[in-house]
Amino acid sequence: MTQKSDEDDKVRLDKWLWAARFFKTRALAKAAIESGKVHCRGERCKPGKEPRVGDEFQIRAGFDERTVVVKALSIVRRGAPEAQLLYSETPESLAKREQAAEMRKAGSLGVTTDGKPTKKQRRQLFQFHSGDD
Repeated sequence: MTQKSDEDDKVRLDKWLWAARFFKTRALAKAAIESGKVHCRGERCKPGKEPRVGDEFQIRAGFDERTVVVKALSIVRRGAPEAQLLYSETPESLAKREQAAEMRKAGSLGVTTDGKPTKKQRRQLFQFHSGDD
């Protein structure tokens, strides 16, 4: 899988992200790239960009932000163990993601409420938002 052929030299970024299993479909990978969730050297990318071995990408998906370095190119989506051979995550990125996961588990990032507002509270919220006195 890590062997390069003529086809693998011309791989698109959206196809590589799909093959490396960052996104479930190529359409999702393309949408993420177009919406600015994938950066190369601090700049937004286009779906047709051709990644090279050694390129560093910042990829945001959900709550996680990863910084990965391309180790190999592939246009074929395979199993997760083989897909992980296509890239390596930087140690800083891994530590940052683990810390963010711990904070989410602790509930420090989430909004906590006492539950559903009562009918009176809903009326007060509606009154507040509409500007009526």
